[in-house]
Amino acid sequence: MSASEHGPYTDPPPGTEPAVLVLDALGAVRSVSPGAAALTGRPAAALRGLPLADLLTEPGRTPPAEDAESPAERLADRPMGVDTQLRHPGGPPVAVRVTGVPLEDGLLVTVVPLEQARRTDREQALLRELFEQTAVGFTLHDEELRVVRRNRAPGPLVQEDQDALLARLREVADTGGQLIGWEHPARLRHDPAGDRAVSLAAYRLSDPAGRVIGVASVSTDVTEQRADRRRLALLHAASERIGRSLDVTSNAEELVRVLLSGLGDLAAVDLTETVLVGGEPGDFRAGAPLRRVAAAHNDGPWPEELYPVGETFRIEDVESERLRSGTPVFTSDLARLRSRYGGDRRRTRLVLPDAATSLMVVPLQARGLVLGAVALWRTGDRTGFTARDAALAEEITSRAALSVDNARRYTREHRSVEALQRSLLPQPVVETSAADTAGVYVPAGTTAGTGGTWYDVISLSSAQVAFVVGDVAAHGLDATATMGRLRTAVQTLADLDLPPEELLTHLDDLAVRLADPGGGTAARPAAGVLGATCLYCVYDPVTGRCAMASAGRMPPLLAGPDGGDAAPVALKPGPPLGMGGKPFEPLELQLEPGSVLAFGSDELMLRGDDSHRRGDDGGTLAARIGAAAMSGRTPAETGRDILRQLLPEGPPDNEVALLMARVRRLPEEATASWTFPAEAVQVARARDLVNERLDLWGLTELAFVTELIVSELVTNSIRYAGGPVGVRLIKDETLVCEVSDPSQTQPHLRRARVTDEGGRGLFLVAQLAHRWGSRYTSSGKTMWTEQLLDER
Repeated sequence: MSASEHGPYTDPPPGTEPAVLVLDALGAVRSVSPGAAALTGRPAAALRGLPLADLLTEPGRTPPAEDAESPAERLADRPMGVDTQLRHPGGPPVAVRVTGVPLEDGLLVTVVPLEQARRTDREQALLRELFEQTAVGFTLHDEELRVVRRNRAPGPLVQEDQDALLARLREVADTGGQLIGWEHPARLRHDPAGDRAVSLAAYRLSDPAGRVIGVASVSTDVTEQRADRRRLALLHAASERIGRSLDVTSNAEELVRVLLSGLGDLAAVDLTETVLVGGEPGDFRAGAPLRRVAAAHNDGPWPEELYPVGETFRIEDVESERLRSGTPVFTSDLARLRSRYGGDRRRTRLVLPDAATSLMVVPLQARGLVLGAVALWRTGDRTGFTARDAALAEEITSRAALSVDNARRYTREHRSVEALQRSLLPQPVVETSAADTAGVYVPAGTTAGTGGTWYDVISLSSAQVAFVVGDVAAHGLDATATMGRLRTAVQTLADLDLPPEELLTHLDDLAVRLADPGGGTAARPAAGVLGATCLYCVYDPVTGRCAMASAGRMPPLLAGPDGGDAAPVALKPGPPLGMGGKPFEPLELQLEPGSVLAFGSDELMLRGDDSHRRGDDGGTLAARIGAAAMSGRTPAETGRDILRQLLPEGPPDNEVALLMARVRRLPEEATASWTFPAEAVQVARARDLVNERLDLWGLTELAFVTELIVSELVTNSIRYAGGPVGVRLIKDETLVCEVSDPSQTQPHLRRARVTDEGGRGLFLVAQLAHRWGSRYTSSGKTMWTEQLLDER
């Protein structure tokens, strides 16, 4: 049921055929089509003799006067028809469109469901717009591929291109397959040298019986798009070929070859003398000496009338000002320049070869400093340089300028990167009650392989220790800075005592933010943070439990204290940082005291795994680590020995880092733990048990402070979390006191007001303890404190 401003009406069932009525001269139905009964709801016999006015209704109108125009007369005056409603004996009126064609003795009336009529209107409007618009070519061909209708005619094509087009259309007509996005030349006969191309889509047309009646084709001019692809190809070639060498002249020669492959017919590169001797470019002034270091001609030797390679010359005020501006300058007609500077031999030898018809000069700049200039010429009947050509040449030249400047600076930059990299790494040897560790770092021989690899050893709560290795997906000074940011982030997250997989999840989110700071801030994306890798491992010397997770890094090697080759732990690495999509899977191990873990950069692990690559003493990386675990050699000695044997030929192509850790266990007598129900009377019992243990350890001087800490933490757990409540003491380099409960709610430190009756407990704990904190556990949370022990 539908409705209009005149009242409700209904649409006929889908598929209802139009009705055709023949009226006599008085407007009465004389004969009907077979489909009239379904639309009108009346059999053919009932329709005959009825006036058309009795079949149609126009709600809201008063009955017409005797001399008013009849519906049949209105239809005769409106060839486009009338939208009205058809009375239906079985229900509401039916929305229809009625059209009439005058006959000699009456009227031929067609009644069509209104929605079907409107659909036909839309289809006809679409066809009309297709053939009237000119943005896209639309052509109808008959079964013989003759053009029967088109919206535009650009002109006849070159015969070769026309034949190729007809062949593809014939294939569509014969097979019925669709042709989509076929690009082909479409050169016009009046301009056969033009580089015109179109993208064509074609579809076969068939009648209801399935007979082929033609082909419809849609074409779009893609000449500009194809030119853009060629420009992109040239840019790609520039990025692939320029910058592979750290030699200034080699980069200039490669730049000339790239430019001649698609942009000009002659090209030359001129550099300042300061750049050639490796100095820092200063302000570029008139009279500054330039040397032509590279030049080539696509078709023959270099013109004699131009400065040859190796020639040194000076430029005047006009040229120097153009170079300082940093923007390309081009002209498509050299006639004016020749008439203006024809008598100036210096300028003629600089930019006016005899065969050239167009000129472009692009400043060679890096870091805002002028390194030199690039000159391009076109000859013959080639089209002159355009603004697009200038933009393309500027982009290619800017890449080359960076390469030239990098060749001058790379040694100094390499030293700076190495110094910064070492300053961001921890001290080589770290000894804790949980493990003896040693890290070894070997920088790469070039800046391209240095910066971004790090390792770390982090002391955690309750005598635990974390081992970290990571790598940024880039090298150089920016990558080293990114590495420092990630290392700081790991240390901050480690202080929260997160499980390894949760820590890596937070680090992964941070990597995404560092890669795209957004928000309109001035911060720039961190180099190499997307795709960075990190392995985080936590070892508990009280239980011997080791948990780890990896973001894109190879698992560490593990050797037991009883000897034998080391083997990779069964850790499944997750995706690198910033890639997302998959969770990080944790792995838990139980380590024996004296076991050795080796965390290395991927290059070192792969090199050490190669059984054919052996050191002086013969043995793989796994064998050496196993031998070190059994022999009791220090991690520092083992690490230096391994790198000396696996890297015998000098600095590697990429930096290498190795972190060795020999784990320990705390003695059983160094820990004590108890479990209490959630009863207030258990607070005093907990204090008594803690005092007894402190007396046994000879730490009676810490009894008063420890009593206060235990009382406050156990009371809070009983009051706010319920039981069971766990208490554990650990005698290590500090006295660790832990209170565990089943609540996941973290307490917050606050400063109580003078009138408050409570709220001072945690503040008191924070004042008494050297360090304090809390961490989540699988069954709740654990509050912990550390107190310093007097030196004994």
